[in-house]
Amino acid sequence: MNLKSNRFKILIIMMVSIILLVIFVWVKLNSTEDLAVSNKTRQTSSLVAAADLKTLVGDNNSFASDLYQTLTKKTQANLIFSPLSISQVLAMTYAGAYGTTSSQIAKVLHFTLPAERLHPAFNALDLSLQKPAPADNPDEFQLNIANSLWGQKGFPYLSGYLDLLAENYGAGVYLTDYSAAPETSRQAINQWVSRKTNNKINELLAPGTITPDTNLTLVNAIYFLGKWDNQFDPDQTHGAGFNLLDGTKTTVSMMFFPSPRGLLYYKGPNYQAVELAYKGDQVAMTLIVPDTGHFSDVQKSISAKMLDDNWSKLAYQDVDFAMPRYKFETRLGLGGILASMGMPDAMDNKTADFSGMDGRRDLYIGEVIQKALIAVDEDGTEAAASTVVILPGAGANEPDLEVHLTIDRPFIFVIHDWRTHSILFIGQVVDPR
Repeated sequence: MNLKSNRFKILIIMMVSIILLVIFVWVKLNSTEDLAVSNKTRQTSSLVAAADLKTLVGDNNSFASDLYQTLTKKTQANLIFSPLSISQVLAMTYAGAYGTTSSQIAKVLHFTLPAERLHPAFNALDLSLQKPAPADNPDEFQLNIANSLWGQKGFPYLSGYLDLLAENYGAGVYLTDYSAAPETSRQAINQWVSRKTNNKINELLAPGTITPDTNLTLVNAIYFLGKWDNQFDPDQTHGAGFNLLDGTKTTVSMMFFPSPRGLLYYKGPNYQAVELAYKGDQVAMTLIVPDTGHFSDVQKSISAKMLDDNWSKLAYQDVDFAMPRYKFETRLGLGGILASMGMPDAMDNKTADFSGMDGRRDLYIGEVIQKALIAVDEDGTEAAASTVVILPGAGANEPDLEVHLTIDRPFIFVIHDWRTHSILFIGQVVDPR
């Protein structure tokens, strides 16, 4: 009897072991987060020349202003986007491009550095900007940037391409099965983006965006949280008038400083500019407030040079300041826009050459999508953005004694790194409600 009982127990154990082994193999074969790690590690002690870093920031900001101009020709609505996120994810795409596909991307993105210096410069910039939230000082800002690639299982991506992205962008490849489970792949990418943006960007890829034809998806995520260096007084926030572009007036929640503050300020042609710093002395928001009736004129003047000139002319003076509280998000489909700006070959399955990714010419950009949001209140600013590339197969003026500036009309904002002037987010507020 005992012998039969022992045999039965052994049989049960063997059956359970076989079932667990089958489950383990199935999970490994179907996991959407099976990370293929390059044998290269990220370069954290960069020897990038300061001149290269300055050139890259200038080039990125030129693209930022170009895209701002292109987008605002199509809409006069509230707008926010992260040009840095777009530049970074397209730089990862550019790393696998050849021929006219490569030269067109470089021209639109204003990449002037040769590839062997461009990607290390992106790495150096990325590492200099990163600022995880310090556990001992929650008042300091945090800025997190992350990259990833999501590739089709069994597809022969070139090791040189994966190594370059691992070394310079900290990006590994998550292997997924687009052909068999596109919806599962979409949900996995969305979950990764949500985690990297502190659950602020939750549905980057809408249902149907990822199809069985998808072969590779490149993703960048950026998250920023900063508290104002000069705090607004919540007790003074109250309803106030705001003049819309069509000439009508609405009521918004207007935030006020308890008293005039020393702020960086400049009175330009047909606009005023003021800079609000965040705690940590690294990031600031520049607000460009066109004079009444001149929003379109000032909007059209936005360029990398205009912003650089503006930053160089800012000077401290007392400002009696108020601005509206606002929160909104923007979703952009950028594929057609980027093609119209000068990189159509990358979007065409007949002309695209991304053979640097797989050794073949069977990949092209199907779409570039960004979702971004911003929330500004009395405490500070929270902003996040994620960009995805989907590749299917086949000298200051003399200051006045005091300035009174209440932002009661549409305005433009730029969140930038103080040290490098790298633009993190740029947009406009035409209706703060």
